[in-house]
Amino acid sequence: MIEPARVFKLLDEALEAGREAALATVISTGGSTPRDSGANMLVFADGSSAGTVGGGKLEALTIKDSLAALKDGKNRRAVYDLTLSGIGMACAGRTEVFIEVFSAPAKLLILGAGHVGLKIAEAAYCAGLPCAVADDRAEFANRERFPKASAIHLKRPDKAISRDTVDSKTYIVIVTRGHSLDGECLARAVKTDAAYIGMIGSASKLPVVYKLLNKKGLHPETDSRVYAPIGLDIGGKTPGEIAISVLSEILKVANARTGAHMRAAAKKRN
Repeated sequence: MIEPARVFKLLDEALEAGREAALATVISTGGSTPRDSGANMLVFADGSSAGTVGGGKLEALTIKDSLAALKDGKNRRAVYDLTLSGIGMACAGRTEVFIEVFSAPAKLLILGAGHVGLKIAEAAYCAGLPCAVADDRAEFANRERFPKASAIHLKRPDKAISRDTVDSKTYIVIVTRGHSLDGECLARAVKTDAAYIGMIGSASKLPVVYKLLNKKGLHPETDSRVYAPIGLDIGGKTPGEIAISVLSEILKVANARTGAHMRAAAKKRN
């Protein structure tokens, strides 16, 4: 039997890896039950689990309800009647379980491991966002520079965009060494389910990139996920300042917030 401390360790590891999970905890019992209050179990989206709330039909139903909670993204309570006329168990008791959903945080795929990419990764670490990095230059894309990266793809940044690296919770950041490669990354990125696609660039560079992609039948300028030039207009030109601008925009999009001053929001409440 997996101890509670191990369950919570596995939950931490899952979230760091960008994996969703539901934590099912026995919060009350009555009569004869297989586990007491406090027993918990971790359930993943693929149906696998760790820990136990009692085994048998009780556990099977808890897993089923946990998967439903993961699907709709909402916590829930469930009461199980552990009788033959209830869920078909002979315990003759009652177990109440609280299912808490832990959604995976937004994850970044940083295309380009240069100075700006490095600072964006460092800002992501501070914000608790897992990030992967892609670059075909070994002197840039390595563990020494990106010790906390969830993955380092030593390949051309555009070639790192695949079903294995991008899903609907991926935030793509395009900061490669040149606008031609940026454009190739953008062309592949718009074909994915990415939640956000940000590309660094100047006002003069973007029309050139867009014109090339339009000829390929792609129209990134009409894709609401595309943010180019990337980042919020908060000033600053150093890699660190750009990184703060980029992360601010990503958090704004991920959390569906306005990006307005907190002072203004407080005044509205008062």
